[in-house]
Amino acid sequence: MEELHLIILAAGKGTRMRSARPKVLQALGGRPMLAHVLERADALSPAAIHVVVSHGREEVKSAFAAREDIRWVDQGPPRGTGHAVMCALEGIPQRARVLVLYGDVPRIPLADLEACAGSGERLCVLGTRVRDPRGYGRLIEDGTGHLERIVEDKDADPQEAAVNHINTGVLAGEAAALQRWLVASEPPAGGEREWYLTDTVAHARAEGESVGLIASADPDAVLGVNDRAQLAYQERALQREIADRLMRSGLTLADPDRFDCRGSLTVGTDCRLDVNVVIEGDVVLGDDVEVGPGCVLRECRVDSGARIDACSVLEGAHVGAGATVGPFARLRPGAELQTGARVGNFVEVKNAVLEAGAKVNHLTYVGDARVGPGANLGAGTITCNYDGANKHHTDIGADAFIGSNTALVAPVAIGDGATVGAGSTISRDVPPGALALTRAPTRTRNDWSRPRKEGASGSGNNHEG
Repeated sequence: MEELHLIILAAGKGTRMRSARPKVLQALGGRPMLAHVLERADALSPAAIHVVVSHGREEVKSAFAAREDIRWVDQGPPRGTGHAVMCALEGIPQRARVLVLYGDVPRIPLADLEACAGSGERLCVLGTRVRDPRGYGRLIEDGTGHLERIVEDKDADPQEAAVNHINTGVLAGEAAALQRWLVASEPPAGGEREWYLTDTVAHARAEGESVGLIASADPDAVLGVNDRAQLAYQERALQREIADRLMRSGLTLADPDRFDCRGSLTVGTDCRLDVNVVIEGDVVLGDDVEVGPGCVLRECRVDSGARIDACSVLEGAHVGAGATVGPFARLRPGAELQTGARVGNFVEVKNAVLEAGAKVNHLTYVGDARVGPGANLGAGTITCNYDGANKHHTDIGADAFIGSNTALVAPVAIGDGATVGAGSTISRDVPPGALALTRAPTRTRNDWSRPRKEGASGSGNNHEG
């Protein structure tokens, strides 16, 4: 059997994107479009993958530096799709089967690629049927269902223009034959006409070859992305595919049209995600996990029975079984909530462990710390972990109670069962069971009057907005 080589055309500048970033690096589902195409390429188990680049070549290659299996082909100044394929063919065995893909067609169905690559025809073209074929090349069939010719939109007569079977650009053929037909298609030097890959069809037919035709059943998935509106359309289509797949695996989504997965999501049984939840990177949910509306989960793990309330942001965090987070909480990298721990509204946790049953209910920052089991941190508590040069650790023991508006100046340790009075600044260790406070005594003056503006009269209850 002929070995399969894949050519992916990724040289386009993407002018209509109006972006400094190469078009194939525009994000779809949190990954470059080219990454989606490579994922499909890998599934075909080819002998080699050849990616043709030009504009932004170094940026594209850098984005996939870990892919040592890719042969990068520098097209130089682009002269058309035929020229791009010709450049790649120079490194492909003559007897190989070649499948040509596009870096800006990220959702093309794998089944279409398999059918095209395995058609057995010396040349095979992938087409699809659309409601409105304007702007696309028409595929004109012969009486046997093979492709007779491709007619560009501007060249089509009224009968040809009525054909709704269009060219996707994807084709497969024998390397030696493609090379021969492309040589015959090369336009004269110095001319303005591009070197078109589609011209191979006419040369194949001229040699008496029949050209196979595969019809994709998914027109939306095989069309390229040329501008941001088309990119957004493909994004929503991709997100709906992901949502449907997750729902079939048992996940409840309050509204699948208001869900975004820009990475991978693994879920247990009976999990529920409310509207406008965003998943980024690798996220794992245990059983019976609830995520409220407007939450962002990035590279984190949430164990069974945990609840993430509205508008919370979790990154690089681990939420233990039965723990609760939010609403309006932020867990930064290294945050770990153990079984039954609680982080409430407007709380930020970074590189810190909250052990079983610990509570940090509101308006608090906990960084570079350990909060022992059953400890309770009052509103406005701050671990002062950074001295301007280095980070320092705070250790809070089991069942410790930290009063509101307390600053714990690290490095410092609060012993098991210790109490810190509200409004304190603690810079020395507090022994187990002890009470520590640095609160200034209250002073009251009965002879004091509130200052007034000059010339003001009345009760003195004037307020300035």
